[in-house]
Amino acid sequence: MENIISGIAYVLGDNIDTDQIIPAEHLVYSTSDKEELKNYGRFALSGVPVEQAGLPEGGKNFITSDDYKSQYSIIIGGSNFGCGSSREHAPLALSVAGIKAVVAESYARIFYRNSIDGGFLIPFESPMKLNCAINTGDVVEINVEENTIKDLTTGFRYSLNSLGSVYEIAQAGGLFEYARKSGMLEK
Repeated sequence: MENIISGIAYVLGDNIDTDQIIPAEHLVYSTSDKEELKNYGRFALSGVPVEQAGLPEGGKNFITSDDYKSQYSIIIGGSNFGCGSSREHAPLALSVAGIKAVVAESYARIFYRNSIDGGFLIPFESPMKLNCAINTGDVVEINVEENTIKDLTTGFRYSLNSLGSVYEIAQAGGLFEYARKSGMLEK
């Protein structure tokens, strides 16, 4: 895991659910076939209503054209991010699309755990509503060790909650990798 995660922010509203992150009709693709896996990235966030997307006027969609990788690499969400079903395809889809981290005020616990356990992305929690302070298109930098996010576009720095015990699992690349590296599972 990188100590500094930087990239362009994509801002979303509150209560972004797993069906908005990856709609059910796109759960038909194989996760073990490299070409089919790209479809999870291609359709990531395709169910988010326009009013929840936080795009500036004339802004670009999360995924443009027929690509499966987004120009955005960090999502800034509001409260209750990843609510809905326990679909582990949601953090997978965001990861395939190139998302390295999500910063939200709060998470549905199952989305948070699926993100960490699968090693898909790092879910940071913020003590304040950063989706009201950071804009889509801003360049941001997360310092994992300092638990901060800096909006390089505006110069403002914000505190993030510590990852706590989740840090070691994220650093290992997921729960199974952590278990292997710590001797809980045979290699």
